[in-house]
Amino acid sequence: MNHSISEVTLIFTIYGSAKPLNVLFFTLTILVYILQVFSNVFLMLVIYFDSSLHKPMYIFLFNLALNGLIGSSAIWPKVMENLLSDSQMGSFTACLVQIFFINFYASSAYSTLTVMAYDRYVSICKPLQYHTIMTPGKVKALLTVANIVPLFSLPVQVYLTSTLQLCRFSIQKLYCDNLTLISLSCVKSALFNLYGVFGTTILIVFPFIIVLVSYAKILTISLKASKDSQKKALSTCSPHLITFMNFSLVIFFSVIYNRINVYIPADINIFMSIHFILTPPLLNPIIYGIRTKEIRKSVSKLLWKRDFLHLGFRSQMHLTFDLK
Repeated sequence: MNHSISEVTLIFTIYGSAKPLNVLFFTLTILVYILQVFSNVFLMLVIYFDSSLHKPMYIFLFNLALNGLIGSSAIWPKVMENLLSDSQMGSFTACLVQIFFINFYASSAYSTLTVMAYDRYVSICKPLQYHTIMTPGKVKALLTVANIVPLFSLPVQVYLTSTLQLCRFSIQKLYCDNLTLISLSCVKSALFNLYGVFGTTILIVFPFIIVLVSYAKILTISLKASKDSQKKALSTCSPHLITFMNFSLVIFFSVIYNRINVYIPADINIFMSIHFILTPPLLNPIIYGIRTKEIRKSVSKLLWKRDFLHLGFRSQMHLTFDLK
């Protein structure tokens, strides 16, 4: 059966119809979403207002927090809408848009974590050359690559998915993802698998190898260094390493799960869907806020700084006087 994209309606069958329970889940979801937005925006503001944090590592961290906001906003609003709706449906076009932003969030964040690993490698293995290597121009170039590669590769993926002819219209997930839509198609195409392997290699496998190589060299140098240097390297790298390992587990788990054509219980399905978007945007600001000494100092300094504390109050006062 032929369908135009605008006519296709997809049904999310995993939500159920228990209204009181859905309201409870909606309340928890909106609290999580608010916490994610607050923690990432707060981290971005700390980095923006404290000039001592205008260094490569924290500029990359700023970009990582921004990616977290993109990922959260791509998923949670639609989940909350479905939780309160009598019929959990969505258009094929809206599903494609959601897929683009979810995949951009994941691939761009993973690329940013890779760039951060390279920054840590230069900082620890080549400390005397750090400022000549990590110049502002190079930082901009690395961030550009981290965002441009997903930005140009993902539209091809979305376009290929948009050409699918669907035979089924039920989605057993909380939100849309590319492999789920492909599984609904009438005909399996080798082109999708080929481009999927290419995208996975470019956006996941290569970055993973780069990070492994970077940390192997960091470990080699650290083992030869003094105890104090080892502690400094550990405190510098541990937030990034925790974040990268967590994100890697989430991504590889998601990719493997979506490619396994076996029945998986609904509870596990929901957990895996939520973990992908719940953990990284929520834990990244917390991990860096707790584990990074410079961030802790900046938060303490800015919270007690009069200009920072009364920024919103002064702006409101100026607006009031202007209105008068």
